[in-house]
Amino acid sequence: MLRGRETEREAVAGLVAAAADGTGRALVLRGQPGVGKSALLEYAAGAAAPGTRVLRATGSEPEQGLAFAALHQLLLPVTGGLDALPEPQRDAVRGALGLAPAASDARFLVSAGALSLLTEAAADGGGLLCLVDDLQWSDQASLDALLFAARRLTGTGVAMLFAMRDGAGPLVRDVPELRVGDLDPGSAAELLDERAPMAAPVRDRIVALTGGNPLALREAADLLTADQLAGRAPLPDPLPVGPALFGDQVARLPAAARPLLLAAAVEGQGDLDLVLRAAGRLGASADALDAVEAAGLAEADGARLRLRHPLVRSAVYASAGPAERRRAHAALAGVLGETGDRDRAAWHRAAATAGRDEEAAAGLAAAAGRARSRGGYADAAAALARSADLTPDRAVRARRLADAATAAWLGGRPGQAESCLAAARELAGDPALRADLLGLRGRFELNSGDADEARRILQDAAELVRDSDPERSLELLADASEAAAQVGDHAAIIEIGRRAEALPGGFLRQVVAGSGAMLAGDHDRGAPLLRAALESADGLTQAAELLWASAAASYLGEADAAAALIVRAGRAARGSGMTGQLPVVLEYVATAERISGRFALSAAIAEEGLALARETGYANSPAGHLANLAAVAAVQGRREDCERYAQEALAIAIPHRIGLRAGVAAYALGLLDLGLGRFAAAHARFQGMVTAGPGAGHPTSVWRSTPDRVEAAAACGETGAARDAVAAYERWSAAARTPESQALLARCRALLEDGDKAVALYEEALRLHAADGGGSPFEAARTGLLYGERLRRAQRTSEARGPLRTAADTFQRLGAAPWARRALNELRAAGERAAAPAPDALAALTPQELRIARLVADGASNRDVAARLFLSPRTVEYHLYKIYPKLGVSSRTELARLVAPVL
Repeated sequence: MLRGRETEREAVAGLVAAAADGTGRALVLRGQPGVGKSALLEYAAGAAAPGTRVLRATGSEPEQGLAFAALHQLLLPVTGGLDALPEPQRDAVRGALGLAPAASDARFLVSAGALSLLTEAAADGGGLLCLVDDLQWSDQASLDALLFAARRLTGTGVAMLFAMRDGAGPLVRDVPELRVGDLDPGSAAELLDERAPMAAPVRDRIVALTGGNPLALREAADLLTADQLAGRAPLPDPLPVGPALFGDQVARLPAAARPLLLAAAVEGQGDLDLVLRAAGRLGASADALDAVEAAGLAEADGARLRLRHPLVRSAVYASAGPAERRRAHAALAGVLGETGDRDRAAWHRAAATAGRDEEAAAGLAAAAGRARSRGGYADAAAALARSADLTPDRAVRARRLADAATAAWLGGRPGQAESCLAAARELAGDPALRADLLGLRGRFELNSGDADEARRILQDAAELVRDSDPERSLELLADASEAAAQVGDHAAIIEIGRRAEALPGGFLRQVVAGSGAMLAGDHDRGAPLLRAALESADGLTQAAELLWASAAASYLGEADAAAALIVRAGRAARGSGMTGQLPVVLEYVATAERISGRFALSAAIAEEGLALARETGYANSPAGHLANLAAVAAVQGRREDCERYAQEALAIAIPHRIGLRAGVAAYALGLLDLGLGRFAAAHARFQGMVTAGPGAGHPTSVWRSTPDRVEAAAACGETGAARDAVAAYERWSAAARTPESQALLARCRALLEDGDKAVALYEEALRLHAADGGGSPFEAARTGLLYGERLRRAQRTSEARGPLRTAADTFQRLGAAPWARRALNELRAAGERAAAPAPDALAALTPQELRIARLVADGASNRDVAARLFLSPRTVEYHLYKIYPKLGVSSRTELARLVAPVL
């Protein structure tokens, strides 16, 4: 009976019910050893409904370095459902669990596949209950996958209950947590009375000395003599707690039996055959198991050997000397080597090694390679770091530390990555290795530190191998150019472009050199280079290549073409899992969708990317997602949200000198003013983006905001500023060929003209908007609004109504509320009774539902949607079940018809 646990039992019962009723939920129980966390897991298993399936896993301290060990325990009983998963997820999970050769290095695909498999298992009956004990000892790859799933259980019919120790293991974000404390005095006294009769003063003293810890209470009642229980002999003070609870019992074992218990403590999994074989190598007696069981410290159950409590392992390990522990690890390594378990053998061989040993180091490095190939980056990093500790050769040690840094970064462990990198730098002498280390440091700095410092580091790295490895030098220069673009450093981009042009190369050289030439004002040299790079874009399939192609389009002044390439990059990244880079890729995708006028989808992707960036430890990427959310909120007229998102973005971007993200945040505030008709304020903000303020002078931000700056300046009478802005925009767009880019330029010119000349330019802009099926409906509506306003002011009201009506309808459909109000007001002034805005059905959808609706509207199956969004097919089905009634549709065809024009 669980005494004094009413709150905990209620919480656990609610979680178990969430499995049976199909809602899904997760909970972490956290507390000190012995408080009864495992008992609560057993209570959950007993409370499960008859049709609810129960899966279990237990973290093992000796297996913390073995990627996916805990996940293997949990998922093995349900691997028969793997064929129901989307192919990328299925292959990733099979590889992670060792059921097939590793087919993917995609960390997110393994996590999503685990969620899909659990969801499939839950669909068989009354839901699924996952019980994971000692989470603090789970390997990192399993922990990442389990917590990824735990954050996404809504509507899955999966309930996950974790137990972990206080002060151990990671901080678990975004999963509800319940602290399990010691028992209150009354409940503690009841437990003691149930355990053994004793005098009331003795009982009260035991409660006081143990603090109400249930394990300590039970063990004290069992260990005390009859005289002590009756109060005729004094109690030990202090009473043993923690490992000391079992230390005396371990010490009382026959010497010939202790090796068996040490082998069990070192082995960690409870594999009786392995323990007995290792114990034999350590000299354990034939009756050692009998002695251990008689002492109540362990119990054999079939092929398993179960320690009485995890603290028994701690007591055994603490009682053994360093040499004894090493011998035990060596014995386990030998036995495991005979079974073919190379990874566990490598870790035990390393634990058995004193000093440096290349054979042990190489074994761990090989284990790290296997973990990395399955997506277990954090565990690979731990193995490589330990391998480096054991490596005698300095150069090899430095390379292994560099590999550990890379794996730690990809595994979302930036602190460990920096530590490994710093250690490697102290050892590296070879210029090629030093360049690689600087390249890693530059990438880390760009993603989580000072972008300008990243640019400097990457340029230095490129210089180190300029003569010896021109191809590698070009790659590093490209990274440096990316960093300079984030900062907004014109001079650096130009200089890096010149260096890149002097090196041999193809596509990457064209983009980097062409970008620098364009910023230097040498369009005759830069435009052909960028155009040549874009000509190869149709054949590109890798996300990184497509992002570089989008940069080429941007420097040519073709924002719409750049956006289309970025959307392709997002699809490629989702399809591959794009470990370690997906949050950044989604940052660009969200921006591209916003530029294309798909605001609801843009916000949904930004929220997804923001969550992933925070989940994976990226410090800088959240600024981009927050800035994009601010820009969407500006279009929609949500002032408070816009200002909050912008300030949060600037709080990250300014100290890290990320001019691009700061510029987008500043742009959002200007766009908010423009949409609300505060033209002078908008003009001041847009001018600040050019000359002063956050992100000032960033080329991309300045160029993309120029049409807005021209409109604001013209509206508040700043004609000179408007003309200067148009002239700059003409220079930037000189090489642009897409209809959308030409339409925006025509609109800017129209704002500076009067009479028929202005009307002709507006009509030309609208013709160009209509000629570009992939352009932004928002920008076309803005052009129509300005055209209608100009016609109405020229007393051509009947002609004005058409473009104004179209603009109002488009703004309403896109959720651009302030712009819709402005168009409707103009329409009323033109003599047409404007209807009240129709309710926006899409506004009722959650961000996740919006992402799913968009993909379904594009013709993707549930399995395809699941693969792209790292969901399970049943989760997609669950969301569609909610989407259809919200939108008033009953089929995928109707959904596509409604959603496609907006998303």
